[in-house]
Amino acid sequence: MQSAILYIGAALAEIAGCFAFWAWARMGRSPLWLIPGTASLLIFAWLLTLVDTAQAGRAYAAYGGIYITSALLWLWLAEGVRPDGWDLAGAALCLIGAAVIFFGPHRG
Repeated sequence: MQSAILYIGAALAEIAGCFAFWAWARMGRSPLWLIPGTASLLIFAWLLTLVDTAQAGRAYAAYGGIYITSALLWLWLAEGVRPDGWDLAGAALCLIGAAVIFFGPHRG
């Protein structure tokens, strides 16, 4: 459960940080957006280090499904575009893959 909370927090921090850079580069917002964006990306990286796994790559791989799902939620809630069936099917596949990676009986 703690890992799920960390992954969700990391996803929110990553999306917020990336959006701050998007807003500056693509939407003409002030360069001041880069300050909270950078802070948010630092929080994202720090949160992933707290996930209970011995390998960084495995933590990042399992996180991918959470990130994709969170990005689609961002698309819907922040940008007002409702994900379609293809988006939802892709997110479901990614979450299944993330669960296999995270909960699988790994050797090392």
